Amino acid sequence: MTTAQTHSLDPALAARLKRDDNGLFAAIIQQFDTCEVLMLGWMNDEALQRTLTEGRVTFWSRSRQEFWRKGDTSGHRQYVKSVALDCDGDALLIQIDQVGAACHTGTRTCFEAGGELEAVAGVKEDG
Repeated sequence: MTTAQTHSLDPALAARLKRDDNGLFAAIIQQFDTCEVLMLGWMNDEALQRTLTEGRVTFWSRSRQEFWRKGDTSGHRQYVKSVALDCDGDALLIQIDQVGAACHTGTRTCFEAGGELEAVAGVKEDG
């Protein structure tokens, strides 16, 4: 993966993003055809720019403090289909075509290992 960027993030888009104290925002990763939520990752402006221009998802690793493009070492690549910014500007929804497991544990999604939590199911009221 190339570390030098030839283009920076569009200033109008950059102005709409709300970042945490580390300059990061959440990226929800969803399989484009099944709408299955696969994982949540973190991005900064450069990771988003790479994602928008390369057709593959790039994240910022908070633990390693470096960029990582999903699948470069595992082969479990994420091919971008669409990218949307939420109304508050603090999260992205990235629809992708996942090849292989999305989770570093080897499971399809990052929400398998943690398991479902017991919760009372809400009932929609008529009217």
